[in-house]
Amino acid sequence: MAYALRTLGARAHSSGELRQKLVRRAERPSDVDAVLSRLKESGYVDDRRYAESYASARLENEGHGRMRVLRDLRQRRIAPALAEKTVERTFKETDEVELIEAYLSRKFRGKDLASWLSEDKNLMAAYRRLRYAGFSGGNSIRVLKRYTQQADQLEGSEPEPGE
Repeated sequence: MAYALRTLGARAHSSGELRQKLVRRAERPSDVDAVLSRLKESGYVDDRRYAESYASARLENEGHGRMRVLRDLRQRRIAPALAEKTVERTFKETDEVELIEAYLSRKFRGKDLASWLSEDKNLMAAYRRLRYAGFSGGNSIRVLKRYTQQADQLEGSEPEPGE
């Protein structure tokens, strides 16, 4: 219990993350469930609250897209259904195109985007960066087309869902 409280004192954890850490540290694996249930009853561990604060922080502070936040929540061992619901609520009022514009201007600050993106390697790098940040391919291409017509070539580079 002391280790769990110290761990939670450093930063918030999902119950899955905390379970993983406790299993590695516990003398008896049977103690882990008891400690987790006590922490949940006391309100120290709440996956819903953790997912909501994590998703809103990633959106507001880092400007990441929907898919990146969803992927990060799953990596933090949040239940897939809870992660999807949380991300849907968090991004409900968000315009992805505006978010992409802000992301580009922040990440490529000081560059003339129109001339910089006219080079194929820079265009592909920006597109990959947008996709990794969790933005949809269609909206990413739509925004990049504002800077260069060469963005049309990106449409064929997107893999079909399920490939």
